[in-house]
Amino acid sequence: MVEMDSGLSHGEDEAGNAVLKEVWKLLRKLRIMELLAEYHPRLAGTVPLGIQVEGSDLDIICEVREPRRFIETARCHFGQLEGFYAVTGTVEGVVRTKINFSAGGWPIELFGQPLATEKQNAWLHMQVEGRILRLLGPGFAENVRSLKSGGMKTEPAFAKLLKLEGDPYEEMLALGRLNPEEFNAVCRRAQPYI
Repeated sequence: MVEMDSGLSHGEDEAGNAVLKEVWKLLRKLRIMELLAEYHPRLAGTVPLGIQVEGSDLDIICEVREPRRFIETARCHFGQLEGFYAVTGTVEGVVRTKINFSAGGWPIELFGQPLATEKQNAWLHMQVEGRILRLLGPGFAENVRSLKSGGMKTEPAFAKLLKLEGDPYEEMLALGRLNPEEFNAVCRRAQPYI
């Protein structure tokens, strides 16, 4: 199955912002989702959320159980593209593979780990961030973009605006586990920013 849905009601043929439409057109042209279908690829990160800034990349997360085979598949299809680079390492006991290249004016990162894409932190973070953006609106999104333009990563930017303490990546995951009332209460902390 080809995972064309970003999970935020912005599938390839649905109404979305102009950048997202451009990205889906590029992904169709490169056939990334089709060629990597066995890895259940999903577009995650800032572009589906509409909070990308200059230099943002296209993050495509994949379920990868055999890193060597994943790299060879990617090299076969995308190895000729500018800046192709692949690396596999272990972080906190989990084997992770990153493949980078550029196409159509976009830096692209394929990220794989042995976990279903919808259970990966990048996907879970995006789902929480999407809920926050829908709740708090364009003013909050603009503040996130402003912090990102200043060099801050996405999760730390959200955490700062929501006044979350501790590791921003863990805090965003914890926020996603809250019930709706608790979630809304945390988001109200951002009132000065919206």
